[in-house]
Amino acid sequence: MDPTDQEQRAAEQRMGEARQGGHVVAARYVRRGSRVVLKLSTGVELAFPTDLAEGLAGAAPEDLAEIEVSPSGLGLHWPRLDADLYVPALMQGVFGSQRWMAARLGAAGGKARSPAKTAAAQANGRKGGRPRKAAG
Repeated sequence: MDPTDQEQRAAEQRMGEARQGGHVVAARYVRRGSRVVLKLSTGVELAFPTDLAEGLAGAAPEDLAEIEVSPSGLGLHWPRLDADLYVPALMQGVFGSQRWMAARLGAAGGKARSPAKTAAAQANGRKGGRPRKAAG
């Protein structure tokens, strides 16, 4: 089903609005520190570690080095990984799907150390630790 002229114009308008905050004019992988550096049309450079991004975490450097910038400058594609990222989302700190982000945030929360958490873990240990799951 082809888009109507009205739908096409609306999509182009949304893309133009998204590009106002800047769009990617160049992207490169920096092996040292395993990060991606984006150069925006505004002159700003944005860098992020590859382990933060869905589809890039744990990838080989040679696969990360091949980055394609979409014609609009709003998307990035890694053909060897079949991974895509949306630049406006990256600029808002969103590095993947809701599921990916929730898992990352949950893992970070589980690693949190606070005096209250330490005391609760110690008290739980004195009681014999975490109860075993019931078989069934």
